[in-house]
Amino acid sequence: MIKLLIVDDEPIERDGMQAILQHAYHEFDIKQAKNGKMAIELTESWKPDWIFMDIKMPGMTGLEAIEQIQHNNRDIQFVMVTAFDTFDYARQAIKLGVKDYLLKPSKASEIVAIVGKLLAQQQQKEQVSATQNQQQADFQKALAIVETDVVTQLLFDHVHDVHIELLVDMLEIPATDEKFVMTIIVPEGFEVLYPRLKECIRSTENAWIGALYGHQLPIIVFRDKKKSFRSQAISLVKAILTISTSQQPGWFIGVGPVCTSLEDIRNSYQKSLIATMDLSLPSRYRFSSDVPILEKAGDAAFVKKQEKKLFDFIRLGQWDAIDQLVMDLIRRFEHEGANILWTQQRILEFLWITARIMGEVGIDASISYYTFQAKDHRQLYSETRQVVERLKHVYMEHYDRLEVDKIHQLKQYIMEHSHQDLSLDALAQRVELSPIYLSKMFKEKLGINYIDFLTSCRIDKAKKLLGDPQKSLKEISFEIGYHEPNYFSKVFKKMNDVSPKEYRKTLLHGKEETTR
Repeated sequence: MIKLLIVDDEPIERDGMQAILQHAYHEFDIKQAKNGKMAIELTESWKPDWIFMDIKMPGMTGLEAIEQIQHNNRDIQFVMVTAFDTFDYARQAIKLGVKDYLLKPSKASEIVAIVGKLLAQQQQKEQVSATQNQQQADFQKALAIVETDVVTQLLFDHVHDVHIELLVDMLEIPATDEKFVMTIIVPEGFEVLYPRLKECIRSTENAWIGALYGHQLPIIVFRDKKKSFRSQAISLVKAILTISTSQQPGWFIGVGPVCTSLEDIRNSYQKSLIATMDLSLPSRYRFSSDVPILEKAGDAAFVKKQEKKLFDFIRLGQWDAIDQLVMDLIRRFEHEGANILWTQQRILEFLWITARIMGEVGIDASISYYTFQAKDHRQLYSETRQVVERLKHVYMEHYDRLEVDKIHQLKQYIMEHSHQDLSLDALAQRVELSPIYLSKMFKEKLGINYIDFLTSCRIDKAKKLLGDPQKSLKEISFEIGYHEPNYFSKVFKKMNDVSPKEYRKTLLHGKEETTR
């Protein structure tokens, strides 16, 4: 219901206008004020939508009343009512944002027409507002997809420069120079708490939140220089663990070391994963720096290097390299005279890492590792090789079950639906693969990241649409799947070295030359 206030010092004018409006528009709620001061007081208590204000009144003028009312009520629509059709009044009214004016005495048809005009403007404003709200909602949804995809690809794949720069700009969470990864282990059956975890993390720290894969939720946390690294991490850990009601067993958080570049973020993730190896710790969290290391600094550096290699070998499915790496580790420890029990424990950690990463890509590798405690290095070599073979068998069996044409099906699907919000998660569900595994396969089979391929499809469509001079850049942006026209322009220029406007000029000029 529209609330309308009629302000005039003449009762007959007020009553006449109210009678006309109530006859024409039954849904209006109308009140009257006999002077500017009363109008100001009534506005504060009643909050009208529209005010029909007589300009020439004793004491405070209508224009003075409008100016005071507007201080706290910017959304009210004003119509000036005056018996004096003068330029000075009109000029002041325009400055104050008055929408229209009526000359007294006003005909009923004129009053009804003014109100009809205001109603049409309000309806148009509401439609624009609804469209903008929907676009904003779509944009926020797209941002959530972008965020999880960026985290996934930073930790498990390589993101093309065009995306890492623009997507970082697009996310409303600032990326600081220093950051670290935390891996949250979520017990089976508690995946429904993912939205609450996201909300908790978002309200506590600046962080990019990944997707929940294989009961593991990785997050990239940006350093708060006002706090120490450990105090910042522990504060976030405690906030997250409040989500785990009744001290539910299985919750655990691994905290990786601080790194200074997005390219180096994988190392922090790998360390956070290693920190989750022992889920029985009473604190339910552990820093990677607290994981026991080798006594010799040289050995520690060597093992760190081998761990990094292991992650890449598993990601690429290079099982001969994995076998060679693990065997070389045993030889090194044997050469250094390390205790056989200690050596087996260290090798077990590497095998555990292998199984954990396989689990992330949807491969169940929950097999028994060592059937007995090795008495000497010969037995350890033999038993370890059998474990690696079992893990390889599980991996290859999973790989062989995949249809050869799945990636090509996805390629066709992306080309046909590139205008939609396509996430790794949604595509992976379509072919019943894990998002991480799908990303790996897509790149191996087609030689390009899925997000680069999606972007290429969108930009190709944009180039065709730019040939239509009737379509605005904003329309094209939405039509190809971008909810933010500025972002579309940046991506287009990154990929083509010219802006969409410049490309359109060249394209249309070329068509003109052809038709001559």
